[in-house]
Amino acid sequence: MKKSIGAKTVVYPTPVFVVGTYDLEDKPNVMAVAWGGICCSVPPCVSISIREATYTYRNIFERKAFTISIPSEKHVKEADYFGIASGRDVNKFTATGLTPVKSELVDAPYVGEFPFVLECELLQSNEIGLHTQFIGEIKDIKVDEELIKEDESIINLLKPLIYSPDNMSYYGVGDFISKAFSNRDSF
Repeated sequence: MKKSIGAKTVVYPTPVFVVGTYDLEDKPNVMAVAWGGICCSVPPCVSISIREATYTYRNIFERKAFTISIPSEKHVKEADYFGIASGRDVNKFTATGLTPVKSELVDAPYVGEFPFVLECELLQSNEIGLHTQFIGEIKDIKVDEELIKEDESIINLLKPLIYSPDNMSYYGVGDFISKAFSNRDSF
């Protein structure tokens, strides 16, 4: 029997995205975002939802672009900090010692040390209660070369973080279970 836990912001898995933007003075900024995911295949798009009160909110509207850097498990402290500190008060790149890299395709920076990056052009925004959903068209994905191996999945080598909203904790990705789209004749 199932038990109701009420209407909450809980779904699994919840990604840890580090969204990169420039402000009006060209200062690079990043923030951690957990509300997001792929939202369209043609054109390839990703969505993120953030509150208007964030520093990143205005930056996205002004620059019409953002990046999403996906941190690996070894950068959990930095990713967590990016979700706590505000770019209004501190330069998060300086504080963490990580490197802002200017995207070649969109007007936004990404985290050089993070191995997987989406470069996105703002396609549209939708106000949804407390949050605004930004939909970005993925213009390119940059991946560290050591993550591209024929006999290994990128996800196993990347070791991305997953956020658990019910207990406000970070987790890693689990074991391989099954190939997708391979169980048609299983029943």
